Amino acid sequence: MADAKQQQAAAPTGVWKTIKPFVNGGASGMLATCVIQPIDMIKGLSAGLLRQATYTTARLGSFRVLTNKAIEANDGRPLPLVQKAFIGLTAGAIGACVGSPADLALIRMQADSTLPAAQRRHYKNAFHALYRITADEGVLALWKGAGPTVVRAMSLNMGMLASYDQSVELFRDKLGAGEYQTVIGASAISGFCAAACSLPFDYVKTQIQKMQPDATGKYPYTGSLDCAMQTMKTGGPFKFYSGFPVYCVRIAPHVMMTWLFLNQIQKYQKKIGI
Repeated sequence: MADAKQQQAAAPTGVWKTIKPFVNGGASGMLATCVIQPIDMIKGLSAGLLRQATYTTARLGSFRVLTNKAIEANDGRPLPLVQKAFIGLTAGAIGACVGSPADLALIRMQADSTLPAAQRRHYKNAFHALYRITADEGVLALWKGAGPTVVRAMSLNMGMLASYDQSVELFRDKLGAGEYQTVIGASAISGFCAAACSLPFDYVKTQIQKMQPDATGKYPYTGSLDCAMQTMKTGGPFKFYSGFPVYCVRIAPHVMMTWLFLNQIQKYQKKIGI
């Protein structure tokens, strides 16, 4: 009887251990969005929070789970950067697939005010947007444009996630930095790497979205690959980094706040023993 009670008491702990990385990831991303979300985009806050509740929950949770399993397979030794990068790519793809519907709702809600009055969708909130998209366009429309979104997320998370773990090892284990210096330094490097790795893909995606047909009805690019090749031919590799300072200022603070909040959440959980 006592053994049965002990097993019942241990069961939630096992479940919590499994879902904890996902809960922590989603919570830290949502808190970061509340802090970083621009005032003029406050109408899209519900979609921004839903995106973090899906996308960031999936990517940070899956990254930590996959990393822990890989470390176990490596006999507890730290993983090489290449393996961390591969896990980051995988986590980014998982997160983007899960978060694509919320991302679509966010983009449409933010763009609604820029459309002519007759073309505005007037979504009330993120859930209303998802309902309308499903009702008007079908369920699969929720993943419209998911391909470029997934590719961008893979590159961003490869830079963000792999560089953070690598930087933590550098600051903590090799430089002997304290906890706060380690978290702040690693999160800053993570934000920069996330922006640096994702901007080329974001640049191509933006060019495809903005392109207009010429007088004969021909578009300048046949697709993302053609756009990338033409950009490389005419402007060289640095063309992909046009506007990098502005892009970095937009991406890096959210990345940094996500890591800082995640660190504080984990500290509190350790303090109360969960």
